[in-house]
Amino acid sequence: MSDMIHIRGLKKSFGSLEVLKGVDMTVRKGEIISIIGPSGSGKSTLLRTLIHLEKASDGEIIIEGEATLTQSGEHISESQIRQRCRKLGMVFQNFNLFPHKTALENVMEAPLTVLKKDKSEAIRIAEELLAKVGLSDKRDSYPYYLSGGQKQRVAIARALAMAPDIMLFDEPTSALDPELIGEVLSVIKDLASEHMTMLIVTHEMTFAREVSDKVVFMDEGRILEMAPPEKIFSDPDHPRIKTFLDKML
Repeated sequence: MSDMIHIRGLKKSFGSLEVLKGVDMTVRKGEIISIIGPSGSGKSTLLRTLIHLEKASDGEIIIEGEATLTQSGEHISESQIRQRCRKLGMVFQNFNLFPHKTALENVMEAPLTVLKKDKSEAIRIAEELLAKVGLSDKRDSYPYYLSGGQKQRVAIARALAMAPDIMLFDEPTSALDPELIGEVLSVIKDLASEHMTMLIVTHEMTFAREVSDKVVFMDEGRILEMAPPEKIFSDPDHPRIKTFLDKML
């Protein structure tokens, strides 16, 4: 298996607040990695620096062999970073759909504007992806008329429309009512069964245990442990992890 993401010494500060304090991580092709830990531990910031929504303060990020951040000071242009980050698709906790566009139009947007597909091809891609997330019947609905779970499934289809090699999920169910969480997790499980490489920040411990190849536990800007789920959940190395899981499970 080849390395899809390689992170070394990643740091991020907001003013005097250091949020990431030297994160090292390697993600192999087809791996599903859940990132857990208390609020404020740097989980979402890690994903946002990976896809360059936040600019890291220091460290190295290599995506499929190509650097988007180097410690050597090598200059990488904004256009190169954008090009290399296209390999990453991201799904946010608050959906971020265009309210004035239908479900179909939301999913078509990236193939049309970024991938420069013609309209008929963009429609075909969008229809296929809406079917994949179980929303063919909602293609002409605006976000206002969709439930939270449906909005999040449209958001997943929209991220997949860029044909990414790696999917990042930032707490994809945290804004949802409890009865809607299952439909979103089901779509992510389907992607897992297709061996899509995924990094998932989540508070859903049962889900993390079921789908992950590895679980990462973060606390105060550092990774305390990265191990298979049975190790993290049954016999963690660090007492901080045990305390956290006792509260969550």
